[in-house]
Amino acid sequence: MKGLTDWLLGLHGAAVYGVVGLLVFAEDALFVGFVLPGETAAVLGGVIAALGHASLPIVLVVVIGAAILGDTVGYEVGRFFGPKLLSSRLVKGRSGRLDAARKQLAERGGTAVFLGRFVAFFRATMPALAGMSGMRYLKFLSFNAAGGIVWGTGVVLLGYLAGHSYAKVEKTFGRVAALAVAAIVIVVFVIWRVRRHRVERVAAE
Repeated sequence: MKGLTDWLLGLHGAAVYGVVGLLVFAEDALFVGFVLPGETAAVLGGVIAALGHASLPIVLVVVIGAAILGDTVGYEVGRFFGPKLLSSRLVKGRSGRLDAARKQLAERGGTAVFLGRFVAFFRATMPALAGMSGMRYLKFLSFNAAGGIVWGTGVVLLGYLAGHSYAKVEKTFGRVAALAVAAIVIVVFVIWRVRRHRVERVAAE
């Protein structure tokens, strides 16, 4: 954990924007958000910005832009390759949750696209399902952009505030203590994500 934390906190400038942007984009564009840590990468982007290794405004633009662009690609992937995706091994074991996402989309339309941005599984699948459903792209884009802006801003600023806490601990107690705190925060965050994932799965079944 210490080595991983050191590596993440050691990223600077273009490397931060590239890694964070790629993970956020791939989470939505490739229908595999349940295995790619896009949200975690966005939070860590905010942490790194708080430490002065990257620009907060640029991280915000990268995360929001990658989220919107990734969803757009996911929409097109669903529009052209939807049936093949649904029959792939990647999603066969998640048919119950996919049915729940489809139900949300049918009942709420664009609102489901917006709200889906805040649920890990729906964030990965809703764009493709919207494309498969025949939703007009301009309607999808408007709700997608709104969700991307609110979500991207929220998660990056969450990381930014956490990063300031890290910096204060480092200044007062030293880097070792700060890394220990950062490691604990990451572990707690992961546990919270796992528990939330379980709750979402139960709710979708």
